[in-house]
Amino acid sequence: MTYTTRKSGLLTRRHALTLGTGAAAAAMLGAPVIVRAQSGPVKIGHLTPMTGFLGTLGGWAVEGASLAVEEINAGGGAGGRMLELMSEDSINPENGATKAQRMLEQDGADFLLGEISSATALAISEVAARNEKLFMAVGPRSDVLRGERCSRTMFCTDIPNTAMVNAVGTALKQQDDIAGKKFFTLTADYVFGHDLLSAAKAFFDRNDAELIGDELIATDVTDFSPFILKLRQANPDYVCLNLAGNQVTNFVKQYAEFGLPYPMIGFNLNTADAWAAGAGNLSGTWPTVWLHTLDTPESKAFVERFQAKYGKLPENHSWISYIAVQIMAKAIAETGSAATPDLIDYLESGAKFDVMKSRPAHFRAEDHQLIQEAYAFTVKDDGSYEDVHDMLELSATVPGAEEALESIYPSTEGGACKLSL
Repeated sequence: MTYTTRKSGLLTRRHALTLGTGAAAAAMLGAPVIVRAQSGPVKIGHLTPMTGFLGTLGGWAVEGASLAVEEINAGGGAGGRMLELMSEDSINPENGATKAQRMLEQDGADFLLGEISSATALAISEVAARNEKLFMAVGPRSDVLRGERCSRTMFCTDIPNTAMVNAVGTALKQQDDIAGKKFFTLTADYVFGHDLLSAAKAFFDRNDAELIGDELIATDVTDFSPFILKLRQANPDYVCLNLAGNQVTNFVKQYAEFGLPYPMIGFNLNTADAWAAGAGNLSGTWPTVWLHTLDTPESKAFVERFQAKYGKLPENHSWISYIAVQIMAKAIAETGSAATPDLIDYLESGAKFDVMKSRPAHFRAEDHQLIQEAYAFTVKDDGSYEDVHDMLELSATVPGAEEALESIYPSTEGGACKLSL
């Protein structure tokens, strides 16, 4: 079933025009004009985990967002207005919500941007909705944020769990007939992991594969030996990981020490965690929204600029935070406004965004998901690469060039959010 959000008090220009051309419509359209006439910096409240099991990823996100702000300001700003990035550690859902409220109420943030944890993103989205301010959710991947917990003030840029499962599934089916194969999953025990497991189960069912076991694993677990022993007893055809952050790094290192013969696949992995796993430990097929080896002129130029500033290759959270800021800058420049109603109106309009890939991206108006290409990658054979930054081999684009971009995303007819107009 679909979920429809309650209509808020926000009114965009498009909605105001439906009131007619009289005084009422003119009055409603007057407020955004006042905002557009304002000068001074546009303040971005940037929240991302900098500690905890996702903390490493947050550092990459800050660097990507900071580079985007630096380049935009050097070019004259967004519609002539400078951007001011206020980055803080979101820590957890409670702290993230508290900091989001302070940023909006006391620090004067025009909108919120960031986050990686799906649980914390849900908490921040509620704060944004109460304050009628836009929240650009950059890194959380749970389908729930695009479904029953969607919000008219929240937009999601990363690929959701369903798209990650479909990206890996497409690559896996090209390598092997998985019908009848036995899968054992290990799943992060919070909203993201639960949601990813649901998407994985749907994939297994569609392809006549068998899920013979699943273990929910708390995010603070560091010793995976009890779970690896269960894998040995279960004797699966594939070990499937639905883990998050440094859970993946810790597991694959310990799994390699046990020397079990079951191949790994995963429905979630960030390149920083892959690099941290170290040479010879990681194997299998995994999803990604972007990799530094993507062969487009725009992506190569971004990698060069990032390396010039930070002296290292960018991670996928660097890239997605960079493009999220660029998207918001374009929205501000095109509308002449940093007001939430105008930004929502523009982002829902089908505007195209260059995200350094073969095809431009756009937000789907029904659930505010950024529709873009995705990829799977495989790990090269041990000894065939010089260091961990060269061990990942990007697959062909998913979906293929002849397929609609939306084909790998949750259907808006199959339970995803439908926003009120």
